[in-house]
Amino acid sequence: MGTGEIAIPAFQYLVDEGYCPVGLVTQPDRPAGRKRELKAPPIKDLAIAAGMPVLQPEKVREEGALEAIEALKPDLIVVMAYGQILPKRLIEMAPMGCVNLHASLLPKYRGAACIQAAIDAGDERTGVTLMHVIPKLDAGDVILSGETPIGDEDTGGVLHDRLAEVARGVLQAGLPSLLDGTAPRTPQEEMGEISHISKLGRDDGRIDWSWSADRIERRLRAYDPWPGCFTTYDEGSGPKRLKVFPAETAEGSGPPGSVVVEDGRIGVYCGNGVLILGAVQADGSRRMPAMDWSRGWRAGAVTRLD
Repeated sequence: MGTGEIAIPAFQYLVDEGYCPVGLVTQPDRPAGRKRELKAPPIKDLAIAAGMPVLQPEKVREEGALEAIEALKPDLIVVMAYGQILPKRLIEMAPMGCVNLHASLLPKYRGAACIQAAIDAGDERTGVTLMHVIPKLDAGDVILSGETPIGDEDTGGVLHDRLAEVARGVLQAGLPSLLDGTAPRTPQEEMGEISHISKLGRDDGRIDWSWSADRIERRLRAYDPWPGCFTTYDEGSGPKRLKVFPAETAEGSGPPGSVVVEDGRIGVYCGNGVLILGAVQADGSRRMPAMDWSRGWRAGAVTRLD
């Protein structure tokens, strides 16, 4: 059961190694792009190419969906980035159990945006946890985990792709014990602090210039490519939205949000330090270097970002 692209390497491992998944359960095709044409989850194409049934229920807890999954007679259910809460009946359906590959080192981050949360918090490491699924979100007993360092330049997208490969290795390591019934169970309550991370939306990326430059720099990387970070500016005709991509920091002090153009660079004062803008994208425009964007201002029009 999976929808997000992060699940593809683990799914492909099952296919390549001959574990013969009896089917894939994924989210329905959704409208995408400017033309709003229906687009299938990429993992669906892999399942079709492998000749397996694909189920795409709008709500997996509905009777028809549960009956269709039961008809596949699964021995083991493996979940990663599926996108819906699983009902108890489904969790208990397979005799070998239901397990989830979760993109964090549990129990520190439970929920949807754990990759972004780890970068945003300045963590040095993250990973993927294989756990037994229970009705409570991401709270099941841990089987094993795999780790990866978080680099100083890692974005959410870069870390996402690396964790996808970590997940493949974790599933490979944990599958034999699941199949022979010896998979360990380590309760999360014994393992440390728990944080619940909500799903991110487009407006969650607004920059707060009262934060330190270091904190904003981490946020820019964490939210790249989704949901992205933005600020607003006003050239005199009303506020406009400006998307800000990963940037550098420097020392300096001034009113937070104030813009300074110096030595061919654009800096923005933060609560502590300066953020040196790299690439930006104004609404209705393309991504470009910040200095190229500034050449379109009326002289001296932009003095602060909000």
